[in-house]
Amino acid sequence: MKIYVTDLNGVEQELEGVSGWRVMEIIRDYGLPIKAECGGACACATCHVYVDEDWLGRLPEKRDEEEDMLDEAMDVQDNSRLSCQIIMNEELDGLKVTLANDPDDL
Repeated sequence: MKIYVTDLNGVEQELEGVSGWRVMEIIRDYGLPIKAECGGACACATCHVYVDEDWLGRLPEKRDEEEDMLDEAMDVQDNSRLSCQIIMNEELDGLKVTLANDPDDL
């Protein structure tokens, strides 16, 4: 399985996905700049990504906790998601996301 992640420099990285892992974990383990401070507990918004429009309808709906955390994020768009809340599986093979800017880095 593959995930395509566009980094903060606009460069697309092809990552090997692992079924059952959070997309955030895969991005972090490849060393891309994602803070993921809460480790996937949906208690922060530091794993904020933008999901490619073609993939939005294929993801599970946001839970209330994710919506609440996104309210705390910067530059939230209609395609904003927390990558810790997206669990990789065969149906997401080819998923495309773009890392959101970290407000601490602006």
